[in-house]
Amino acid sequence: MIATDLVKEISIQQVTLDGEVYFKISNSDAMRPFFMSIVSDANHWLFISSNGGLTAGRKDSEQALFPYTTDDKITESAEITGSKSLFRIGAGSEQRLWEPFSERFDGLYQVRRNLYKSLYGNKIIFEEINEDLGLTFRYAWNTSDQYGFVKQSHLINHSGAPVQVDLLDGLQNIMPFGVPTDLQMRSSNLVDAYKKSELDPTTGLGIFALSAIIVDKAEPSEALKANVAWSAGLEKPTYLLSSRQLPFFRKGKDTDQELDVRGEKGAYFVRTQITLSADQEQSWIIVADVNKDHAALARLQQELAAQATLASQVRADIDRGTQRLLQLTGAADGLQHSADPLQDARHFSNTLFNIMRGGIFDHHYQIERDDFTNYLAKANRDVSREVALLLRELPPRFTQHYLQRLAAKSDHPDFQRLALEYLPLKFSRRHGDPSRPWNKFSINTRAEDGSKILDYEGNWRDIFQNWEALALSYPGFIESMIHKFLNATTFDGYNPYRVTKDGFDWETIEPDDPWSYIGYWGDHQIIYLLKLLELLEKHRPGSLGNLLRQELFVYANVPYRIKAFSDILENPKDTIDFDQESDQRIRAKREEIGADGALLTDQSGAIYHVNLLEKILATLLAKLSNFVPEGGIWMNTQRPEWNDANNALVGNGVSMVTLYYLRRFLTFWQKQIESATPETIAISGELHDFFSG
Repeated sequence: MIATDLVKEISIQQVTLDGEVYFKISNSDAMRPFFMSIVSDANHWLFISSNGGLTAGRKDSEQALFPYTTDDKITESAEITGSKSLFRIGAGSEQRLWEPFSERFDGLYQVRRNLYKSLYGNKIIFEEINEDLGLTFRYAWNTSDQYGFVKQSHLINHSGAPVQVDLLDGLQNIMPFGVPTDLQMRSSNLVDAYKKSELDPTTGLGIFALSAIIVDKAEPSEALKANVAWSAGLEKPTYLLSSRQLPFFRKGKDTDQELDVRGEKGAYFVRTQITLSADQEQSWIIVADVNKDHAALARLQQELAAQATLASQVRADIDRGTQRLLQLTGAADGLQHSADPLQDARHFSNTLFNIMRGGIFDHHYQIERDDFTNYLAKANRDVSREVALLLRELPPRFTQHYLQRLAAKSDHPDFQRLALEYLPLKFSRRHGDPSRPWNKFSINTRAEDGSKILDYEGNWRDIFQNWEALALSYPGFIESMIHKFLNATTFDGYNPYRVTKDGFDWETIEPDDPWSYIGYWGDHQIIYLLKLLELLEKHRPGSLGNLLRQELFVYANVPYRIKAFSDILENPKDTIDFDQESDQRIRAKREEIGADGALLTDQSGAIYHVNLLEKILATLLAKLSNFVPEGGIWMNTQRPEWNDANNALVGNGVSMVTLYYLRRFLTFWQKQIESATPETIAISGELHDFFSG
């Protein structure tokens, strides 16, 4: 319990609300605003401040429902973005205005504000208890895969007497569809000029679109999609599509229903009058979603017109989403029951955020033929054509063990390699949030037609760190993780920036972007690989020895060139050249054949294959060649070791972390080599020269 001032005391406790477990922060307004991520079982993203300011959308920041910007601006926008509720209590000249959660009313009423976050992290409730008026207002943010974002509102009368309420409730600063993030951040005033908000008065559906796609070209560009909002639970409300009339409501004046608003920030408000008897509660919902074409709008209008039980269907879909979230997390062993419920909740949260980064396997060890076939075609179109008959003969669904046996029988080295590194992961997304807007995230769970997508992507250290934990739940996939790891490392022993299902990426020099920079991210490379190797040896002892001489591995071809030693001595902070011509050739080859176009080839142009021992040596020698006695491993590739550098504050230097794990790495491999059957193993001549030197 934390005392923050003389009046309010903050406490946190576990409570049950409407049959669900929440963590309640009492007097949350006595704290500095803090930022939260509300999770979903689907492709929703929702970042919200404890003062109510938020941003939300689907898939990526380009499909935003509310403006996607930095977290400080989101917190500062609480009065103009997201939920806004106003109530006029009583009748005639005795009416009193109440605007929950608003700074305008600080000190006017005796209020208590509480915050509730669900045990599973997918629901957030804001509560204001007005002791003077005897009323409590709560609103919750939920997600529904079918309907979008759901604001559930509850007004409770605990005054002991009937009360008349004139309510105005809704959402502010709703984005139209089709506004790129950079354009919104840079030219929001221009975007406002293109905004068009329309109401279907029959169904109460709000439609938020652009009058035209914003382009700087003398050509027509129609906006063919829209974001939407609608409500249920209130009798015959009137609707507003902007915030322009809120001052009228605050002064007790009438408001006119808005049918068509142009050149203004979009909003969706419902207004109606209700009477609450003593201890009575009134509830309603406002639902909003993004990326609706004309057909989807027509279907939604029909549904709104025909379904009297739509609100209950929305709530049922929210509940199904919670169950799906439990299934996803449970599949990674995220559900536990111990004597400490707080520890159980922490374990659930850790596991959930782990699979949100690294992914979770779609259906245990089952593989779908269609996804594997698509993966192979994207990886290497030539290989896909050469094994087309084999692919057609695959059953619609088969096991990972079946695929491994199929690869072992194949005499096609690249089919073998691609089959062995295939991982049927879903639910993964890159690391990104409003605290670091340069990191672009994308949550690929469904295609435009609604079909399932299996996908993963992440920065190097993020995704392999997350796979270490996932490997404990799915040890049968450890070998595939190792193949993916090693096949994305370079001949000079380093790793690229990002790993995806479709290959890997590297950083490029962008003159107009001050954040752009190049360099090899070598931090934690040794320990991430070692943890996976140790897990494999523990799960399947001796299996590494069988891989030592099999040429099942390849090298990533990253267009970085480490400078000569004399050049590095001259400027130790400028150690890498970016090869523009090589970058263009690699990208052209990748367009031609698929992701394998970014692999190292021999002089004939064929993909260069090596064995496990060579891959281990390349990684090891890259570190040992930069060993500084009594210092550590010099991180000489323009990127620091994050742990040692304390998030890059130190900048350049030597890594003790890598040095310590290097010893453990050598001890592990000494045992493996000693117990291996072959006395000689072939390696590349260049690597032999490196080793000898």
